[in-house]
Amino acid sequence: MTDDLHLRVFRDRSELIAVTGETQCFLEGSMSQSAKERYQRISQELANGYFENKIIALQNRAINFDTSKLSQKNIDHLNRLVNSVTSEVGRALVGITVLQLCVKAIEPRQSIRLHKGSSSRRDFSWQEGISMRSLDKQYITPTLRKYDLLKLNADGFMMTRSLAENYPYSPVYKAKIRGARLEWSEIVESIEALELDAESALDYLLSEMLNRANDFQKLAQETVSDLEKFLEANEAIDRRIATNLIWRHVNESDYAARVLEIAIHSLMQAMQEGRVFPEYSLKPLSQMRSANKKHGNIGDIELLEGNDIVEAWDAKYGKAYLRDELDELAEKLKEHPKVELAGFVTSLQPERLQELEDSRQEIEDEFGIYPRILTFEDWVEEQFRRSLKENIMAEIELATAWLIAYAESLAQRRRDIAPIDEPCQQWLIALKGILDSLLNHQQDVQDI
Repeated sequence: MTDDLHLRVFRDRSELIAVTGETQCFLEGSMSQSAKERYQRISQELANGYFENKIIALQNRAINFDTSKLSQKNIDHLNRLVNSVTSEVGRALVGITVLQLCVKAIEPRQSIRLHKGSSSRRDFSWQEGISMRSLDKQYITPTLRKYDLLKLNADGFMMTRSLAENYPYSPVYKAKIRGARLEWSEIVESIEALELDAESALDYLLSEMLNRANDFQKLAQETVSDLEKFLEANEAIDRRIATNLIWRHVNESDYAARVLEIAIHSLMQAMQEGRVFPEYSLKPLSQMRSANKKHGNIGDIELLEGNDIVEAWDAKYGKAYLRDELDELAEKLKEHPKVELAGFVTSLQPERLQELEDSRQEIEDEFGIYPRILTFEDWVEEQFRRSLKENIMAEIELATAWLIAYAESLAQRRRDIAPIDEPCQQWLIALKGILDSLLNHQQDVQDI
C-alpha cells in the first residue's frame, strides 16, 4: 500500500487515491441525467453571455473586485499561470483554467476533472463528465480571441492533444503539458477541495489577462508617452501642479478609493527612489481590501525597517469621521510595537476632530504614537517638506518623479512595487484624457 497520490485505471472506471487513502471514483459511460442537466445549465449560462459579460464588467469596473476570498498561495498560482504564457507555451493551460473556473462558478456540483461527456456510445465519456471541448469551442476561445486576451487557434485550446487524454485532471495526469503545469494542477486541486472560490479566482485571472492584453499595452504606452510630452512641455512642474493633476484623476475615476491608495503609494515610490528614507523600505502596494489584521497590515502604505512596520498611512476616500478607524488602529498597533508614525489620509476635510481627541490621546499614551489625520493635500505637502529637508530632492524633481511613478503604476510598469490586481484600463483612459486635454491646450496647466 503506497502513501503517494495515485490513479488506478480499470476497464470501466478510474480511481484517484489521495495520500490520506480517500478514493474518488470516476465511472465511464454515457452521461448521466444529472450530468446532462448540469451541462445544460452551464451551456445556457455561457450562451446568455456569462463569460463575455464578466469581461465587460471587469473592463468597465462594474464588478466590486475583492481578493479577500483568495489566499496568497492562490494569487501566486494564478499570477505564475498568466506570467508563464509566451508565444510558444502556456496558452492552453490558461484557457483550460478559465473554462474550469467558469464551469465551477456556474455549477459548483460539476467536477472539473472530468473533461469528456457524451451520450454516444462511440465516444469516450465519464458518466458525470461534460464536454469541455464543446464549451471551449462555442464560448470560451471565441470570447478570449474577441477581446484579445489570449492568442488561440479558432478551433480552441481543447484541440491540444495533451489536454484530451482519457484520464481525470489531477496531479498524476501524465500527458506532457508545457507551461505552468504545477500551478494549474494546484488550482484544480484547490477548487475541488473547496479551498478556492471559483468566481473570485475567475475575476482575478481575467483582470490579470486584461492588464496584459495587447490593447491595454497600447493604451499604457500611449498614456506614458503623453505624460512624457506633458513633462517636456512644462519644465516647472511643482507640487501644486502634480497634486492637482493627480487629484483630478482620482476624482474622475471609478473606484476612487483605490486610486487614492495608488496616488499615495506612488509618491512614496518617488521618495524612495530619491533616497528620502534610506533606512527604510517601501512595502509593495497591498492588494485591494487587504489592509486588515488578517493580512498583518496597518495601512495601505507602509515603510519597513527589516520586517517591522515603522510608518503606516491608510487612505480614506469619502469618509471624514474616523472614530471606528481609530479603534481599529489601536487593535492593529498591539501586534506592531515598532511603529513610530501612523495616520490617515482623507479625501474630505476631517470632521469632529475634537471629539476624537480622547481616542487619539489614549493611543499615544499606550503606544507612544499620536495618530495623524490629514487631507490628501496636507499629506502631500508634508511629504514634500520631508523630501526637501536638507535638499534631498528638489520640488520639481519630486513632482516629476511622482507623476511618472503614478502613471507607470497604473500602466502595470511597476509590478514589483505596485502589483495592482484590478483591471486598470478605465483608469488609464481617464488619465490619458486629462493629459490629452492639457497637451491640446484646451486647459492651461496652471488651471488644473
